[in-house]
Amino acid sequence: MAEIKPSQPVPEDLAALRPIRGPLLALHKALVDSERVEYEKTIGKILSPNHFLRLLTTDPWFAWLSPLSQLIVSIDEALDSREPLAKSAVSALLEESHRLLTPSETGSGFAKHYYEAMQRDPGVVLAHGEVARVRSPKHG
Repeated sequence: MAEIKPSQPVPEDLAALRPIRGPLLALHKALVDSERVEYEKTIGKILSPNHFLRLLTTDPWFAWLSPLSQLIVSIDEALDSREPLAKSAVSALLEESHRLLTPSETGSGFAKHYYEAMQRDPGVVLAHGEVARVRSPKHG
């Protein structure tokens, strides 16, 4: 069996995922940073990086970020896979990014929290704009 080298080109079916990965990571970081500020304003200072990691993974305050984290993990798994991925699976990941990153003032869950983060933090708006820019050729 031939070994897959890291420099090997991404198969055509996965090529659409690579450009969105970086902007999604930047958006995730902007959201995490924004939520940290809000948490510290509301609850209190986060004492250490380990404390923050524990909060990110277990505290309900940050739970709404999980769908975006999971989307990024799914994209990474697709990009790292040695098996070919159906175009429909790639399309499903791209569509999920579009669906997930639609803020809603009156919605609930991720959409509502995302809307609120965009209202309070220009960094989140800029990161959202970069994802939209990268996604626009295929998803308007």
